[in-house]
Amino acid sequence: MAKKWGQRIRNWMASKMDLPQDVIMDLPRITMIGQIHIYIENHRGLLAFTDKELRLLLKQGQLLIKGNSFVIKTILPEEILLEGKIDQVLYLTENPGGTK
Repeated sequence: MAKKWGQRIRNWMASKMDLPQDVIMDLPRITMIGQIHIYIENHRGLLAFTDKELRLLLKQGQLLIKGNSFVIKTILPEEILLEGKIDQVLYLTENPGGTK
């Protein structure tokens, strides 16, 4: 019940104070330039990286990016810039049973 009220308060604050929802609700901000660059802000950490896959932890679930020739150009505690050929960007959330 408290989560629902907290969510309602954040939504109300975002609308009344004209603040971006990603800031209020702790959501990732993802900026893509074609299929060659992706910039992700507000993630919780790098889980896996290969030249074909990048997996990031989010507040709720994970972000999986698939493609090839991946190179991390910039990595900071809450920001990452990935370069390569991006084929897929997927949100992975946990189901109630604990599987993804």
